[in-house]
Amino acid sequence: MKDKLMKLSVKLQVLLMDEEAQDLIEYALVVALIAFAATAGMTSLSTKINLAFTQIGTTLGSYIT
Repeated sequence: MKDKLMKLSVKLQVLLMDEEAQDLIEYALVVALIAFAATAGMTSLSTKINLAFTQIGTTLGSYIT
């Protein structure tokens, strides 16, 4: 187990030293940030959409009864 962790550590160090890998890591961080922002935005948006459908349902229900 210790050997596997050591190998993983060495691979990560080599990966971080490589400039192409740094670009890949930067892109991954940007994608993660966009995903986080989209998730946060969707929470607010879903609440507003749910409220709109509830109001539409209430309005349509008042015309039926």
